[in-house]
Amino acid sequence: MDNYSLFIIYYLIMAIGNRFNKFIGKTRFVVSRIFIHLQGQEISSLLGILNKNARDAIAAEGEIEVMGECLVNICQGLLEYQTYWQSAANEGDVFWQEEDAGDCIADLFTDSASRYLSQTDFSADSDENALSLPTTDNVIVMITVAFTGEIPEIETDLAQLESLTNGLKALMSIYYKQEYKAIAIHFSPAQLGDVLTSEQTIMNFPELIPL
Repeated sequence: MDNYSLFIIYYLIMAIGNRFNKFIGKTRFVVSRIFIHLQGQEISSLLGILNKNARDAIAAEGEIEVMGECLVNICQGLLEYQTYWQSAANEGDVFWQEEDAGDCIADLFTDSASRYLSQTDFSADSDENALSLPTTDNVIVMITVAFTGEIPEIETDLAQLESLTNGLKALMSIYYKQEYKAIAIHFSPAQLGDVLTSEQTIMNFPELIPL
């Protein structure tokens, strides 16, 4: 049996399983992580949007309503900077047990937090010296979410300009529908003054696919 036939069989098994779980009333949990790479001299100002919303999220201790508002702000910022999108990637899975979805998002959160230059430290405020700090030409934004239901715009390959645009708009729509179970946002570099080079981007974010 060839690989194509095996794929078709796997797809049919998954489709039957999804219909059965819907029939018996199980809740569908989706976990998804999206990488977006922006490049250009002007994108350093995007770090201002990212850092402001990171501060708001930390101050709210991760409260889902505030996290949702921060996600909407960041998605809007990313859409405004669409000209500077260079590459992207996404991954995810579907679960029928909330505990399994929780384990998955915890793993993705830990991985995103450990990525190169993704640690944010607000203990030392460098805003007043921001003009004297070096600026970066590369920014990676990592968005990890868990939600209920079925959102085709997110459960697809987002390494394409149109699908990524639709995916970010869908992320905002999910917030307004109040279907989020978890939201995590990381970005690299996370500190003003840190610089992410093109070589570091390729080395530390191998998932990225040119748009």
